[in-house]
Amino acid sequence: MEREFKREYYLEQLIQRKGNGLIKIVTGIRRCGKSYLLRTLFKRNLLENGVDESHIIEMAFDLYDNIEYRNPKVFYPWAKEQLRDGEKYYFLLDEVQLLDEFVSVLNGLADKKNCDVYVTGSNAKFLSKDIATEFGGRGDEIHMYPLSFSEFMSVFEGNRYDGWNEYITYGGIPLVVLAESEEQKIKMLDSLFEETYLNDIKNRNKIRNVGEMKAVLDVLASAIGSLTNPNKLQKTFKSVNQSKITATTITKYIEYLEDAFLIEAANRYDIRGKSYIGTPLKYYFTDMGLRNSRIKYRQMEVTHSMENVIYNELRMRGFSVDVGNLKIVENDTEGKPIKKQLEVDFICNKGSKRYYIQSAYMLGNEEKMEQEIRPFKRINDSFKKIVITSDTPKPFYNEDGILMMNVYDFLLNPESLEL
Repeated sequence: MEREFKREYYLEQLIQRKGNGLIKIVTGIRRCGKSYLLRTLFKRNLLENGVDESHIIEMAFDLYDNIEYRNPKVFYPWAKEQLRDGEKYYFLLDEVQLLDEFVSVLNGLADKKNCDVYVTGSNAKFLSKDIATEFGGRGDEIHMYPLSFSEFMSVFEGNRYDGWNEYITYGGIPLVVLAESEEQKIKMLDSLFEETYLNDIKNRNKIRNVGEMKAVLDVLASAIGSLTNPNKLQKTFKSVNQSKITATTITKYIEYLEDAFLIEAANRYDIRGKSYIGTPLKYYFTDMGLRNSRIKYRQMEVTHSMENVIYNELRMRGFSVDVGNLKIVENDTEGKPIKKQLEVDFICNKGSKRYYIQSAYMLGNEEKMEQEIRPFKRINDSFKKIVITSDTPKPFYNEDGILMMNVYDFLLNPESLEL
């Protein structure tokens, strides 16, 4: 039996937006499943809900057969010809960044009362920050990630512990997950990185020194969950490799990697001062398999891997995620006041909801537990505080009102933060 990922979270978002007059834009890293979501799962839903197949208009701009339609003077008249009556037509357009003048064309289609437009795109023209301005307020973004752990486990034949080891090693790119052997997975990840992602970035940004960018990427892959900035990286390159790369160039490379949705930055937030601090930032990889491909599947410490997976899960659930910084004053052994900075791994915000979260792979003993919850005790608000670990048997609240939860309950239950 063929294994299929239902992608229900994203499918539901498309269904909820049906007929809202906006252009639904599915963004995300290449190969994360955008085309399958749109042209298989969503199309199937339309058909099951009574939409006639002749009213579903599809176009994949990345296929050689459709290369002529990348010209708007060919595509737009063709699209209008498909409208043969006053009933609703659904346009499902794949890799639409390959269509010249695509913003004008899509706005033109969306302007027609019986057109509902859905598109996918993978590159910098589809960055969240640009969609509102590019489409003059008519773009409605659904950002898609590789498979969550819960989606991954829906087809994994084994227990959650074995599934977890597989997931943090090879990640959640659907093609990779469905590959039969470890050897195939590694080959596929390495090939995707070189031939798809890096090639894309090189060609789009006209990069001459690809080796330099790879070096930056490799340092970021080795330092997930660590505070870093371009100046710090530049000093590392100078001392280790005698490299003359500048902080400005490093900043550009990091932007390119973010534009390709390979990495995301988490900003630091001053909890007391209620303001952003700026650099250094933390960088997380959108997919653990892609990250591990860069470090040749070595240095895969589970502590940072778990932190990265938790970050991605929170982002998949629609939270904005920052790193919390808490400045405190404590007396030393001689009673003298000293300033200290405590860190909260994640501050998650969505609408009026906020959660403070610590990722602690193993608590082990009282001392480690106290270390993790120490920042929480100094935060003077009533938002929920949670420690996610791998060695808590089941969720419980401790005497300080802090929710202790294991990583499996967190990842496998979409309502876990509400427990």
